[in-house]
Amino acid sequence: MQIARVCGYVIGVTLSAKQLAHSIRRRERLIEICRTLPEVTHQVVGDEHIAFRVGKKTFAYYQFDHHGDGKIAFCCKSSLSEQRRLVRDDPESFFVPAYLGSKGWVAIRLDLDEVDWDTVNELARQAFQSIAPRKLAALLEQS
Repeated sequence: MQIARVCGYVIGVTLSAKQLAHSIRRRERLIEICRTLPEVTHQVVGDEHIAFRVGKKTFAYYQFDHHGDGKIAFCCKSSLSEQRRLVRDDPESFFVPAYLGSKGWVAIRLDLDEVDWDTVNELARQAFQSIAPRKLAALLEQS
């Protein structure tokens, strides 16, 4: 385990220097994507995780070395069938997240050399629409 300073925190991480090199920029890009969704808020939870919410409902998380898994990922609400399809089709990029995976949530890695930001954006939109009040969800359908 390494000791690192990330966003002002000193933490023990199992992440490589390569993973850490892009983590702040990629986290900020994820926040920007989620901010484009109507009335979305985000809050740091735990050491380095971020919860994305609409109202009091959480639709996604930014996960940073969750329980020492060595991954930086965007984890979001999905369906079990979509989760299975994504993980089956691209197991390097997608995985079933701990705790939430049994509820159909899926995670996409943000620490790989290439991140498909169009897919991240689409996953965020779908997760948002699945829990947002109808009027807010409809705003996305119009755009």
